[in-house]
Amino acid sequence: MASKQRKSVQKKVRRKVQRGVVHILATFNNTLVTISDRAGLVIASSSAGACGFRGARKGTPFAAQTAAEEAAKKIPRLWVKIC
Repeated sequence: MASKQRKSVQKKVRRKVQRGVVHILATFNNTLVTISDRAGLVIASSSAGACGFRGARKGTPFAAQTAAEEAAKKIPRLWVKIC
């Protein structure tokens, strides 16, 4: 009989980040927003497609604004001070 192996589950590491960096990749077709710490480790990310925009509407400024707001909502307030 083959014994069942348990998969090791990693705990989510809560780290205190004082300052974050917002990276925005805006193309004609989509907008990607990534929030990271100064070392480059990603804290949260979002895109216009993930916010529900489809087709040509993904490349609009409103879709980029919505993606940035969604990425900011994913961060716990105690982690990052957004200036």
